[in-house]
Order: sequence, then structure tokens, then C-alpha cells
Amino acid sequence: MLTAKRIERLRRKPGRYLDGGDLGRGLYLQITEGGASWLLRYERTVGEKRIERWMGLGSLRDFSLKESRERARQQRQLLADGIDPLEQKKAARAEQAVAAAKTVTFAESTQRYFDSHEKQWRNAKHRAQFLSTLKTYAYPVIGALPVAEIDVGLVLKVLEPIWPTKTETASRVRGRIESVLDWATVRQYRKGDNPARWKGHLSEVLPARGKVAEVEHHAALPYQQMPQFMTQLAKREGVAAQALAFLILTAARTGEVIGAQWSEIDLAAKLWTVPAGRMKAGKEHRVPLSDRAIKLLSGLYREAANGHVFIGPRAGAGLSNMAMTTLMRRMGHGAVTVHGFRSSFDDWAHETTRHPNHVIEMALAHTIKNKTEKAYRRGDLLDARRRLMSDWAAYLAQERGKVVQIGVR
Repeated sequence: MLTAKRIERLRRKPGRYLDGGDLGRGLYLQITEGGASWLLRYERTVGEKRIERWMGLGSLRDFSLKESRERARQQRQLLADGIDPLEQKKAARAEQAVAAAKTVTFAESTQRYFDSHEKQWRNAKHRAQFLSTLKTYAYPVIGALPVAEIDVGLVLKVLEPIWPTKTETASRVRGRIESVLDWATVRQYRKGDNPARWKGHLSEVLPARGKVAEVEHHAALPYQQMPQFMTQLAKREGVAAQALAFLILTAARTGEVIGAQWSEIDLAAKLWTVPAGRMKAGKEHRVPLSDRAIKLLSGLYREAANGHVFIGPRAGAGLSNMAMTTLMRRMGHGAVTVHGFRSSFDDWAHETTRHPNHVIEMALAHTIKNKTEKAYRRGDLLDARRRLMSDWAAYLAQERGKVVQIGVR
């Protein structure tokens, strides 16, 4: 049997020492180089086997011999009642984990979801929009609430005020809430169905986007005004004006242009290869460059330490996302979006040329869903698109008001 004096003598002798007696049945003192602790040994029958189990009862520093005997007695009482103390301990820890999970808020879940999925967004604008829309519309209602408590009523409280007037934004907010709640379910921070899911659920409560408001198209400058606009743009100095002219000549998207690297440009081959990571469809896209686009690129200033084609004001960075939009406002075209120039190109190509639709669509890097048009594709139609972009550059260089029908050469 252990005593206080014996324990003092055993402190420097590693091993397990049985307390014994009626008070210390199954109680052991374990001495290691790291210190001394109490253990309870007991046996349980599992099926036809007798299993030996060891349960920690704390350190000698925290519990005296008398206290440890009492702790061992409590565990033996559970065994007498048919309860395995180790299993009970595991169950208690699981309950604590569940209780802790219930304190994880929607805002915390959103940030953790965002941090683990950040690489899926191709540009900074999309990354920023994910958080900004939820902070603006969802956080005031559910941001501080435990993610486990969010139900259909709370989701609708976020969406219903903005659904009639900001339908597109509201739809994106709904999808983002759904993604965060799905993440929280997998992480076991909540249980049950996702209250933000659309099909067969919120679709029965909220009207479809098409029935609420007309689809908002990007405001575009009529193609008849494009030659005059290009003349005005040519008088502007600065990287933003050069980038905008290049965007128009290539019918590219903003993110593709401001992210352009010199390593993607082959001046000799008159070709710009945009990597898949910067394309909306996630596929590499080759852009044929007209002579006018090549001339523009050839006149740009290059920095050895900056691979961007269009250099921004910050060291090593490219042009900002808003630079071309700001330029448009200064030119008196604040109502026209930069993205709208793709529509100007589209309208010009369809209304004034005989270039096939599938060539035009590929020039815009659109995904062609029509099976018949898909059948016309041969590779990426680079030669056909080269003729199209050359015609576009020629049209943009025309005198004001003069419209010429251009065909396939």
C-alpha cells in the first residue's frame, strides 16, 4: 500500500506502483522522467474477451493520495453500474466539442470558408466581392449568430428585403450563404438540411430572377461611335488609355488585360496566349493581334522587375481594376462600362460583317453551346479570328461616321 513517505522515496524510481487495499483497488502511481501521475486499471468484457484498460486520474502534483483514492472509487462505482468510465469520458468530450461548435458564428465560418477556398477565385475583384456582399447584406442579420442556429427564416430575413430590387446581388448572396453553411455542416458545426438551398426549397418562396427584373446588360457604346471614341482615346496619355485601347482591339475582358504578362505575348507571331487561370471558362485562350495592337504593344514602357504589360503605380504590380473605369468617367462616358466594349464588338461583327457566328463567339471566348455551331470548330479557328480582328482594327481606324460593310477575306 502506498503512503506519503513511500511516494516520496519512489519519486526517483520510474515504474508503476500499486496502491492496493480496499481504498486503492486498481489504483497505481506511475513514475516517469517527466513526472508522476495516477492511473486506474480495470477490466471490461467485450464479447467473449476480457479487455484490460488504463485510465488517467491526473498528476501527483494536482491530486494527493487521498484525493486519487476517492477519484478511483468514483470510477469503480460507474463500473459497478455497468458504465465504462473511459467511454463516458469520451462522450463528455464529444458533448463539449458540440457545445463549442455551437458558438462558431456565421461570420467566423465565412472567413474560414473564404480562407480555405481563396485560390478558387481568379482575380482580386471576385475574391473581394465574396466577402463584401456577405458583410453588407448577411452579417447585419446573421453574422454574430451561431452557425448552428441559422434556419430558413433567418436566411429569408437576409434575402427578402433585397430580392425585388437587387435580384442578381441577392441571388449571389444566397449562393454564398449556401456554400458557407455546407462547409459548416461538413465541419460538424451544424446539422440538417441547408436552409439556403434553392431548388425545391427557396425556389418555392422567392420568385425566379427572370420574373423579378429584366437582366441588366453591361452598358455599351454603340459600335457606330467606336471610331470617334478611339480617336479621342488616342489623345489620352497614360497606361490606362493604352490598356483600354488594347482591350478594345482584342475584345478581351478587364481581368485578362490588366493581368497580361510579357511572357504571354509573342510579338513576332502576333499572338497573345492568355493562361487558363485568368479566363472565365478556365481554358487557355489564344488572341490574334492586329497590326494596330502590335504597334501599341511595341510602344509600351517595360520594367525588368515587372512582367506586367500594363504597369500600375505600385512597384511590381499591374494596372488596378478600376483604372480604365476611372478613365471612362474622365472622358465623359461614365454610363458606359469597360466590359460593354465587348458588346460593341459583338454588335459590329454580327451587323456589319459576314464573319460566321462561331468565329465571333470564339473571339469573345464564349462557350458555344449550340451543337451545330460546335461542329464547325476546327481547333481554335485562329486564322479565321485573325481576319476578324484585323477587320475590327480597320473599322476602328475609320473616319468618324463612315460605316463600311466588311466581309471575310
